[in-house]
Amino acid sequence: MDKVFEGVFSIDGRIATVNLDRGRKVYNEMLTEIGGKEYRFWNPYRSKLSAAILKGLKNFHIKADSKVLYLGAATGTTVSHVSDIARDGRIYAVEFSERNMRELIKVCERRKNILPILEDARYTERYEQYIEGVKCDVIYQDVASKEQADILLKNAKFLKKGGYAYFVIKSQSIDISRKPEEVYKEALDKVGGDFEVLERIGIEPYDSMHMFSVLRKR
Repeated sequence: MDKVFEGVFSIDGRIATVNLDRGRKVYNEMLTEIGGKEYRFWNPYRSKLSAAILKGLKNFHIKADSKVLYLGAATGTTVSHVSDIARDGRIYAVEFSERNMRELIKVCERRKNILPILEDARYTERYEQYIEGVKCDVIYQDVASKEQADILLKNAKFLKKGGYAYFVIKSQSIDISRKPEEVYKEALDKVGGDFEVLERIGIEPYDSMHMFSVLRKR
Protein backbone atom coordinates (compact mmCIF):
# COMPACT_ATOMS: atom_id res chain seq x y z
CA MET A 1 0.00 0.00 0.00
CA ASP A 2 1.28 3.47 -0.93
CA LYS A 3 0.13 6.92 0.11
CA VAL A 4 -0.90 8.95 -2.94
CA PHE A 5 -2.17 12.10 -1.21
CA GLU A 6 -3.26 12.93 2.31
CA GLY A 7 -6.07 10.46 3.02
CA VAL A 8 -5.73 8.73 -0.39
CA PHE A 9 -3.96 5.41 -0.86
CA SER A 10 -3.03 3.01 -3.62
CA ILE A 11 -3.62 -0.67 -2.88
CA ASP A 12 -2.46 -3.00 -5.65
CA GLY A 13 -2.97 -0.22 -8.18
CA ARG A 14 -6.44 0.70 -6.94
CA ILE A 15 -7.34 3.94 -5.16
CA ALA A 16 -8.85 3.79 -1.66
CA THR A 17 -9.73 5.92 1.36
CA VAL A 18 -9.96 5.02 5.06
CA ASN A 19 -13.60 4.31 5.87
CA LEU A 20 -15.02 6.94 8.23
CA ASP A 21 -18.09 4.74 8.79
CA ARG A 22 -16.46 1.43 9.52
CA GLY A 23 -18.26 -1.64 8.24
CA ARG A 24 -20.61 0.32 6.00
CA LYS A 25 -20.66 0.70 2.23
CA VAL A 26 -22.14 3.63 0.30
CA TYR A 27 -22.42 2.30 -3.27
CA ASN A 28 -21.54 -1.38 -2.88
CA GLU A 29 -17.81 -0.64 -3.08
CA MET A 30 -15.30 -3.22 -1.90
CA LEU A 31 -13.82 -2.98 1.61
CA THR A 32 -10.52 -4.32 2.87
CA GLU A 33 -8.69 -4.19 6.19
CA ILE A 34 -4.97 -3.42 6.47
CA GLY A 35 -3.11 -2.69 9.68
CA GLY A 36 -6.27 -2.32 11.73
CA LYS A 37 -7.87 0.20 9.37
CA GLU A 38 -10.71 -0.40 6.96
CA TYR A 39 -10.27 0.95 3.43
CA ARG A 40 -12.94 1.63 0.81
CA PHE A 41 -11.93 1.10 -2.80
CA TRP A 42 -12.77 4.18 -4.84
CA ASN A 43 -14.29 3.18 -8.18
CA PRO A 44 -13.02 5.45 -11.01
CA TYR A 45 -16.00 4.50 -13.18
CA ARG A 46 -18.29 5.94 -10.50
CA SER A 47 -16.21 8.95 -9.48
CA LYS A 48 -14.46 11.48 -11.69
CA LEU A 49 -12.14 12.50 -8.86
CA SER A 50 -10.90 8.92 -8.50
CA ALA A 51 -10.50 8.76 -12.28
CA ALA A 52 -8.47 11.98 -12.27
CA ILE A 53 -6.18 10.64 -9.55
CA LEU A 54 -5.55 7.49 -11.57
CA LYS A 55 -4.88 9.64 -14.64
CA GLY A 56 -2.10 11.51 -12.87
CA LEU A 57 -3.71 14.37 -10.93
CA LYS A 58 -0.94 16.45 -9.32
CA ASN A 59 -2.86 19.10 -7.39
CA PHE A 60 -4.85 17.57 -4.55
CA HIS A 61 -5.80 19.99 -1.80
CA ILE A 62 -8.48 18.25 0.26
CA LYS A 63 -7.07 17.81 3.76
CA ALA A 64 -8.31 16.27 7.00
CA ASP A 65 -9.72 19.60 8.21
CA SER A 66 -10.82 21.05 4.84
CA LYS A 67 -14.07 22.88 4.29
CA VAL A 68 -15.44 21.79 0.92
CA LEU A 69 -18.38 23.18 -1.05
CA TYR A 70 -19.56 20.31 -3.23
CA LEU A 71 -21.87 21.33 -6.08
CA GLY A 72 -23.71 18.44 -7.69
CA ALA A 73 -23.47 15.95 -4.85
CA ALA A 74 -25.87 13.42 -6.48
CA THR A 75 -26.33 10.32 -4.28
CA GLY A 76 -23.04 10.76 -2.46
CA THR A 77 -20.55 8.45 -4.17
CA THR A 78 -17.66 10.90 -4.46
CA VAL A 79 -18.91 12.97 -1.52
CA SER A 80 -18.50 9.96 0.75
CA HIS A 81 -14.83 9.57 -0.18
CA VAL A 82 -14.28 13.30 0.34
CA SER A 83 -15.91 12.73 3.74
CA ASP A 84 -13.34 9.99 4.47
CA ILE A 85 -10.50 12.38 3.63
CA ALA A 86 -11.86 15.56 5.28
CA ARG A 87 -12.87 13.63 8.38
CA ASP A 88 -12.33 16.61 10.69
CA GLY A 89 -13.64 19.14 8.19
CA ARG A 90 -17.01 20.00 6.67
CA ILE A 91 -18.60 19.22 3.31
CA TYR A 92 -21.48 21.42 2.17
CA ALA A 93 -23.20 19.10 -0.31
CA VAL A 94 -25.54 20.93 -2.72
CA GLU A 95 -27.88 18.79 -4.82
CA PHE A 96 -30.89 19.83 -6.89
CA SER A 97 -32.63 16.47 -7.43
CA GLU A 98 -35.03 15.42 -4.66
CA ARG A 99 -34.59 11.78 -5.66
CA ASN A 100 -30.81 11.99 -5.34
CA MET A 101 -31.15 13.92 -2.09
CA ARG A 102 -33.14 11.09 -0.48
CA GLU A 103 -30.18 8.77 -1.07
CA LEU A 104 -27.64 11.42 -0.05
CA ILE A 105 -29.39 12.00 3.27
CA LYS A 106 -28.94 8.31 4.13
CA VAL A 107 -25.20 8.81 3.71
CA CYS A 108 -25.21 12.03 5.74
CA GLU A 109 -27.08 10.43 8.64
CA ARG A 110 -23.99 8.34 9.37
CA ARG A 111 -21.37 10.87 8.25
CA LYS A 112 -21.75 13.96 10.38
CA ASN A 113 -19.17 16.00 8.46
CA ILE A 114 -21.54 16.28 5.47
CA LEU A 115 -24.32 18.88 5.39
CA PRO A 116 -26.88 18.05 2.65
CA ILE A 117 -28.43 21.09 0.96
CA LEU A 118 -31.37 20.61 -1.41
CA GLU A 119 -30.92 23.58 -3.72
CA ASP A 120 -30.03 24.74 -7.22
CA ALA A 121 -26.35 25.77 -7.41
CA ARG A 122 -27.30 28.64 -9.74
CA TYR A 123 -29.00 30.46 -6.87
CA THR A 124 -26.38 30.91 -4.18
CA GLU A 125 -28.56 33.25 -2.13
CA ARG A 126 -30.86 30.32 -1.35
CA TYR A 127 -28.21 28.39 0.60
CA GLU A 128 -25.58 30.88 1.72
CA GLN A 129 -27.07 30.85 5.24
CA TYR A 130 -26.07 27.19 5.59
CA ILE A 131 -22.43 27.98 4.89
CA GLU A 132 -22.53 30.48 7.77
CA GLY A 133 -20.05 32.94 6.28
CA VAL A 134 -17.30 30.31 6.19
CA LYS A 135 -14.66 30.64 3.46
CA CYS A 136 -14.18 27.20 1.96
CA ASP A 137 -10.80 25.71 1.06
CA VAL A 138 -12.12 23.82 -1.96
CA ILE A 139 -15.06 23.92 -4.36
CA TYR A 140 -15.83 20.69 -6.17
CA GLN A 141 -18.27 21.19 -9.05
CA ASP A 142 -19.86 18.44 -11.15
CA VAL A 143 -23.20 19.72 -12.42
CA ALA A 144 -25.16 19.00 -15.59
CA SER A 145 -26.02 22.51 -16.75
CA LYS A 146 -25.42 24.80 -19.72
CA GLU A 147 -24.28 27.42 -17.19
CA GLN A 148 -21.37 25.52 -15.64
CA ALA A 149 -18.87 28.38 -15.82
CA ASP A 150 -21.41 30.87 -14.47
CA ILE A 151 -22.25 28.55 -11.59
CA LEU A 152 -18.60 28.32 -10.58
CA LEU A 153 -18.20 32.11 -10.76
CA LYS A 154 -21.29 32.67 -8.61
CA ASN A 155 -20.11 30.21 -5.97
CA ALA A 156 -16.56 31.58 -5.94
CA LYS A 157 -17.65 34.01 -3.20
CA PHE A 158 -17.65 31.05 -0.79
CA LEU A 159 -14.03 30.16 -1.65
CA LYS A 160 -11.08 31.75 0.11
CA LYS A 161 -8.46 33.60 -1.92
CA GLY A 162 -5.89 31.06 -3.08
CA GLY A 163 -8.45 28.28 -2.59
CA TYR A 164 -8.91 25.55 -5.16
CA ALA A 165 -11.73 24.55 -7.48
CA TYR A 166 -12.13 21.11 -9.00
CA PHE A 167 -14.19 21.94 -12.05
CA VAL A 168 -15.63 19.00 -14.00
CA ILE A 169 -16.79 20.33 -17.37
CA LYS A 170 -19.56 18.34 -19.06
CA SER A 171 -19.38 19.26 -22.75
CA GLN A 172 -22.64 17.55 -23.71
CA SER A 173 -24.57 19.57 -21.14
CA ILE A 174 -23.25 22.84 -22.59
CA ASP A 175 -23.45 22.27 -26.34
CA ILE A 176 -23.89 18.85 -27.92
CA SER A 177 -23.25 20.24 -31.43
CA ARG A 178 -19.68 21.45 -30.78
CA LYS A 179 -16.39 19.65 -30.32
CA PRO A 180 -15.74 18.92 -26.63
CA GLU A 181 -12.33 20.65 -26.74
CA GLU A 182 -13.93 23.88 -27.92
CA VAL A 183 -16.46 23.71 -25.08
CA TYR A 184 -13.77 23.03 -22.48
CA LYS A 185 -11.65 25.95 -23.67
CA GLU A 186 -14.57 28.35 -23.69
CA ALA A 187 -15.60 27.38 -20.15
CA LEU A 188 -12.06 27.78 -18.81
CA ASP A 189 -11.62 31.09 -20.63
CA LYS A 190 -14.83 32.33 -19.03
CA VAL A 191 -13.61 31.67 -15.48
CA GLY A 192 -10.04 32.77 -16.26
CA GLY A 193 -10.43 36.23 -14.74
CA ASP A 194 -11.21 34.75 -11.33
CA PHE A 195 -9.23 31.52 -11.52
CA GLU A 196 -5.81 30.35 -12.63
CA VAL A 197 -5.88 27.01 -14.47
CA LEU A 198 -3.40 24.58 -12.89
CA GLU A 199 -4.35 21.31 -14.57
CA ARG A 200 -6.53 19.88 -17.31
CA ILE A 201 -7.03 16.12 -17.26
CA GLY A 202 -8.88 13.85 -19.66
CA ILE A 203 -10.42 10.99 -17.71
CA GLU A 204 -10.94 8.42 -20.47
CA PRO A 205 -11.51 5.47 -20.40
CA TYR A 206 -13.37 5.97 -17.12
CA ASP A 207 -15.57 8.73 -18.48
CA SER A 208 -15.84 10.51 -21.83
CA MET A 209 -17.16 13.93 -22.80
CA HIS A 210 -15.92 15.28 -19.47
CA MET A 211 -12.78 17.23 -18.66
CA PHE A 212 -11.42 17.47 -15.13
CA SER A 213 -9.71 20.74 -14.32
CA VAL A 214 -7.98 22.14 -11.24
CA LEU A 215 -8.17 25.90 -10.69
CA ARG A 216 -6.83 28.31 -8.06
CA LYS A 217 -8.74 31.43 -7.05
CA ARG A 218 -6.84 34.58 -7.84
